[in-house]
Amino acid sequence: MPIPIQIKNIRLQNHPSARSQAVATVPITEASKIISVDAFAAVLIASEKGKRCDGCFQIKSEDRLLRKCTGCGSYWYCDSICQNMDWKAHHKKICKQYNKFTSSNAFHSLASHEKLESLLLDHLLSQVSSITGRVDEEMSPLGIFMSLLPGPTVPNRDVLSVCGFEPPIQPDTVPLLYSRFGNNNFAIHSHLTTIGHGIFPLASRLFNHSCIPNAAARYIFSAGRPVRMEVIALRNISPDSEITIPYLDPALYQTRQQIFDLTYGFRCTCFSCHILETLGPIPAPPASSPELTSIEKTLRQFTQVESFLDGGLPVIPQTNIPLSMYCVFHENYITNLSETFSKASHEGHYNLALDSGTTLLALYLLIYPPNYPQTGIHLLELAKTAWNMTVGDSGMDYQTEQATKARVRVFLSLGRRILTVFGPEGDEDGPLREAETLQSLLDP
Repeated sequence: MPIPIQIKNIRLQNHPSARSQAVATVPITEASKIISVDAFAAVLIASEKGKRCDGCFQIKSEDRLLRKCTGCGSYWYCDSICQNMDWKAHHKKICKQYNKFTSSNAFHSLASHEKLESLLLDHLLSQVSSITGRVDEEMSPLGIFMSLLPGPTVPNRDVLSVCGFEPPIQPDTVPLLYSRFGNNNFAIHSHLTTIGHGIFPLASRLFNHSCIPNAAARYIFSAGRPVRMEVIALRNISPDSEITIPYLDPALYQTRQQIFDLTYGFRCTCFSCHILETLGPIPAPPASSPELTSIEKTLRQFTQVESFLDGGLPVIPQTNIPLSMYCVFHENYITNLSETFSKASHEGHYNLALDSGTTLLALYLLIYPPNYPQTGIHLLELAKTAWNMTVGDSGMDYQTEQATKARVRVFLSLGRRILTVFGPEGDEDGPLREAETLQSLLDP
């Protein structure tokens, strides 16, 4: 059976275990933009309301003062252009009903994530109620959305208690759309921090998940237009190779299969998951400091994280992993290590921060594929920590200062390389801008 969706440089073809797969038809070089698509529907998370434009998601600033919708008083916009765009897209349908809905007992009974889903569902339904009759257009956002496979999620009934619409939404339409909505919305991020959720039907239809993906989504905010997703190649992709993206953080070693099963209705069979199965149950990390120190030493030696000072980051195969290292895949281990690094760095305990941060980098090299943006962000944080150490330690001797600055340069160079592949995303002042500032301090 032919697959009708065709995109430049991509072919959608049958997959041995999934519904289909997107493969490259030409060589795709790292940092290339594979597709660019606007959100079909999007909503800010609660903590970002009033801080960002509800239309384009740009953040409030001295140069961008937001204006409140006078109808509901709950949506904020950059200007009349963003407000008119959002009004036509969905807000016209929900403005008068929004406050009544969000103050209802049904809404307040929902968990935080269910409240967000309910509001995003409202935005989606508003879009659908405005474009009825286009479902049969295969390449329209709605047509593609309706071609998505339904997921296994059964929602709380109150999630479906949506705002009133004119004309009314048919009762059977809501669960029909939700069955495709629950497993096909994306976390929208700025600098890899989630600020909202959105529906991008074409990306959902094209790309399968992998825990070792060769592409990733970034988000662009521009005044007067919806949030835009761009899928970027993280490394070179050869013709006839499948293009994959991560549906969730690959670091979720213990819970990933449960999430895939409950949210998406599939079981991941990528190489990383295959290795995990061979490891068996992941043991909890030890509680004693000497044992933890020994594990950290083994991890750093296994990944050879100390050896990249004069070259690029090593690619670490997830094979022949020592038994004593299995506990590093426990989600508590990476969480505790991240918290130690962050706390030590912010409190000025720079030796501890650099030590734990280097161990965390070793773990990132083990669990994330090459050029993964989280690794680039972490390298930048290591560079900033090492720089702060040179500035904050007035008693540092010249030789130690120069050695520490050398570490700054290494971390910064490697981090910029990854962040440049991923490219700028989200708000204007981001990691790449920070990297440029730090570089100017190093080389005034």
